[in-house]
Amino acid sequence: MSVSSEDITILAGGPAGLSVGYYARKRGLSFAVYEASDRVGGNCITLQHGDFRFDSGAHRLHDKDEEVTEEIKALLGDELHRVSAPSQIFFRGKYVDFPLSPLDLLKKIGFIELFKASLSFLKARLGKKSLDGSFESLAVHRYGRSISEKFLLNYSEKLWGLPCNQLSPNISGKRLKGLDLKTFLIEATLGKLAKTRHLDGSFYYPKQGYGRVVEKMEEFCGPENIRLNHRINRVIHNGKRIEAIGISGQERTQRVRQVVSTLPLSFLLKIMEPAPPEEIMRLADSLRYRHLRLVALFLDKPAVNSNATTYFPEKRFPFTRIYEPRNRSKYMSPPGKTSLVVEIPCHREDEIWSYDDLQTVCMVTDKLVEVDWISRRDVVSSWCGRMNYAYPILELGFEEKVTKIMAWLDQFENLDLSGRNGKFAYTHLHDMMRFGKDIAETQSTPVPVS
Repeated sequence: MSVSSEDITILAGGPAGLSVGYYARKRGLSFAVYEASDRVGGNCITLQHGDFRFDSGAHRLHDKDEEVTEEIKALLGDELHRVSAPSQIFFRGKYVDFPLSPLDLLKKIGFIELFKASLSFLKARLGKKSLDGSFESLAVHRYGRSISEKFLLNYSEKLWGLPCNQLSPNISGKRLKGLDLKTFLIEATLGKLAKTRHLDGSFYYPKQGYGRVVEKMEEFCGPENIRLNHRINRVIHNGKRIEAIGISGQERTQRVRQVVSTLPLSFLLKIMEPAPPEEIMRLADSLRYRHLRLVALFLDKPAVNSNATTYFPEKRFPFTRIYEPRNRSKYMSPPGKTSLVVEIPCHREDEIWSYDDLQTVCMVTDKLVEVDWISRRDVVSSWCGRMNYAYPILELGFEEKVTKIMAWLDQFENLDLSGRNGKFAYTHLHDMMRFGKDIAETQSTPVPVS
């Protein structure tokens, strides 16, 4: 058994793992990031196809944590710019503002349908006893059955792969807002100015793609601290501490001091030796993840629309959202051309997961031609890929399961967890950087590095 010389051993090199390494280096702590693949970044990367660049999802940085935002600004310098581009819902051939806006709904679905929706809204608000703790009951209570079914429930079911009465309200984040009388009156009075404020369409974005954030963190961490093609297959403990890790293809185990795991929570528990108690393993086996098929279409046309992201709640579309990279940065496409990146959530047992690339691209292209977004002759090339562990599925009652698992893991004094999959939480980049900073600051012997 070889002995680790690092203060911190970081399992997996996605944005969560790199964040720990980044802040560890700033504090003068030694560390090593063990990554199974031949690159870092996990599900948060920027890809290149010819002269086109595109992200592995509709990523963007909102200013949710001022300290972290300032850190990213310092890290990227003039590469980071502010973008103003709204998000909208494509519904019945029209673009509906998201978050939902009462004045916009009046224009898009008409007075009669909005009036019916308003009655449904009032009925839901008067029936508070109908709240049962699920996302569906929260959405119906907040917006009414009519609006919820049109714009929220169908979409969420496609995204998470479960009926909304089986999903936790945590899937909504803080997006269920804005559809009330106060907002309606403000919009009616101030018009476009109020609408712009309400939509919150402003965010930060690197000129060369979102993946530049993790690329810059990788540079700061230093190649000597990153172990690519090192798949962790064993986490050995004595009941109080993590003692060592095993790496695929290596006979000897590696002793460790402090461990930060950003591996999927259920996977971490499965590779622990000795194995966790049967109840903990049963809970771990019940945690599920949603995966993605991604399709990028590269187009010989200057633009499709001006949205940052467009959402597709209708069941006739297999995908949930599409983003146009050029609307985030003009550097993502050659002059006069644009591209679309399409997300199709699925389980590995779903038929679409096993589709070959041509089938998947043709299916997406057919749908976009059908709604007149593109013509077939616009498509000059395409790319198709898969993303594993894209989202932890926040089923109703998942919090209790995770709490019990975390309580068991708390006995290991030298183990920390971070990241969306490591914590089994719907987190974003600014959260992961905050976790990394907090973890690094709890370690001893800081020697700041500029």
